[in-house]
Amino acid sequence: QISLLIGFICINSSAWTDYSAYSYFQIVTMCDLVMILFFYIIHIFRIYRKLTCVSWPLAEFLHYLIGTILLLIASIVAASRSYNFSGLVAGATFGFLATILCILSIWSSYKVSCVTQSTSKYS
Repeated sequence: QISLLIGFICINSSAWTDYSAYSYFQIVTMCDLVMILFFYIIHIFRIYRKLTCVSWPLAEFLHYLIGTILLLIASIVAASRSYNFSGLVAGATFGFLATILCILSIWSSYKVSCVTQSTSKYS
């Protein structure tokens, strides 16, 4: 989250050359930060115990997965449109770092495995 926030600040305080590319990066990072805050509030106040109709682990997993993919796309776009401005390059770099950290978080938190599991009968 810190790297995501630093990337947002770097992009926001730099001189922009392409408004659409950086506004997309800002929107993606703001949405990710707001949703992370939302899930923290859900866990802190234990709202998931009262709203049992929602599968909170699945909702959190899908948010992280979709947010990571959108952050990767936004970082690629920001890096390709940076034109060697140091703030924009730093923002894209922190965006890539946040993407890698999100992937590691998904991998470790949800034990994502690409191995298929076979079922067998034990007699």
